[in-house]
Amino acid sequence: MEHRRLGASGLEVPALSFGAGTFGGAGPLFSAWGTIDVAGARRMVDMCLDAGVTLFDTADVYSSGASEEVLGAALEGRRDRALISTKTGLPTGDGPNDAGTSRLRLVRACEAALRRLRTDRIDLLQLHAFDARTPVEEVLSTLDDLVRAGKVRYVGASNFSGWQLMKSLAEADRRGWPRHVVHQVYYSLVGRDYEWELMPLAQDQGVGAMVWSPLGWGRLTGKIRRGQPLPAVSRLHQTADYGPPVDEPLLYRVVDALEAVAAETGRTVPQVALNWLLRRPTVSTVVIGARTEEQLRDNLGAVGWALTPAQVAALDAASAVPAPYPYWPYRRQEGFARLSPPSV
Repeated sequence: MEHRRLGASGLEVPALSFGAGTFGGAGPLFSAWGTIDVAGARRMVDMCLDAGVTLFDTADVYSSGASEEVLGAALEGRRDRALISTKTGLPTGDGPNDAGTSRLRLVRACEAALRRLRTDRIDLLQLHAFDARTPVEEVLSTLDDLVRAGKVRYVGASNFSGWQLMKSLAEADRRGWPRHVVHQVYYSLVGRDYEWELMPLAQDQGVGAMVWSPLGWGRLTGKIRRGQPLPAVSRLHQTADYGPPVDEPLLYRVVDALEAVAAETGRTVPQVALNWLLRRPTVSTVVIGARTEEQLRDNLGAVGWALTPAQVAALDAASAVPAPYPYWPYRRQEGFARLSPPSV
C-alpha cells in the first residue's frame, strides 16, 4: 500500500482509507448504506490491515454513534495498528447544543467519541461542516485545547467552502493554533467541483484531500449502464436524494468511458474510477466503503497499478464540465493564462 503525507503535516496515511459508514446501520439512511455488526466489522478490519489500509474514518452522526461503537469494538486489541478519524458538527439530537462546533459541543462530542471508540485519543478530528454561528476563534481555540490535552492528534475540516477553509487557516496561523491539515471532500469522476477553487487552495496552503464518496454516491460501481434500468438491489433506490446530484448525460458519458478503460486494463469499473482519483493533485487518501467483503476486496484492487496517460485523458474528457464563473475566463482567454492557478 502506497503511503502519502496528510497535507503538509508529518503524518503518513495510506492512499486508501476505510469509511465505516456501513457499520451499525441505524436509521433509514444508514441502514441502506449497510448494517455491518461487530463480527462483520472485525473481518473487514482484518482485510484492511492485511492490505495496508490502516486509516479508518467514521463520524458521530453515522447511525447515531453506532458506527463509532462498532469500529471501536472491531479495533479492540489492535488499536496501535490503526489510525482513527472521526467527525463532528452535524446534528445528533434536537437540543440547542446538539449541532455545530461550539466549545461546549466540541468538548462533549470528543469525550463521547472517545468512549464509543474505546480509545484514549483520536488521530484525526474533523469538523463535519462549517458552523456559521460560532466564532472561528472559539472553534480553533477549543481544538487547540483538545490537541494539547492529548485527546486529538490532528485536526481537519469537511465540506467547507473556499472562504470558510481559508478563514480558518488564516486565524490558526495568526494565533499559533493547529491548522486543518486535511479537507474531507466529495470528489469523483461525476463530481469534479472540488477542482475549481478548493484544489488550488489546497495546493497553496498544504491541505490534503480526503475523498468521500469516490464512486459518485454508488453510481460508478459498474451496476449502472447506458440503456439499462437501475438494478433491483441498489442503495440508490433509498439514498439518491441524500447524495450529490448528477446529470444523466454526464453520468452515462463517464460510465461509457469507464467501461472502455476497464476492458482495456482488465480491471473493474470501480477500480478504474478509484485509480483515476489517486492520481489527482492534493489527494492524500481516498475513502472506500463496502457493504460486503466482496465489494471491499474489489475496491482494494484499485492500487498497485496505473492508468496510461491516454486512458487518463479519455476519462478527463468524458467527465469534463464547463467551468463556473469566475473560472471560465482563466480557461478560455489567453490573456488570463498568467493568472491561472496550477493546472489540474
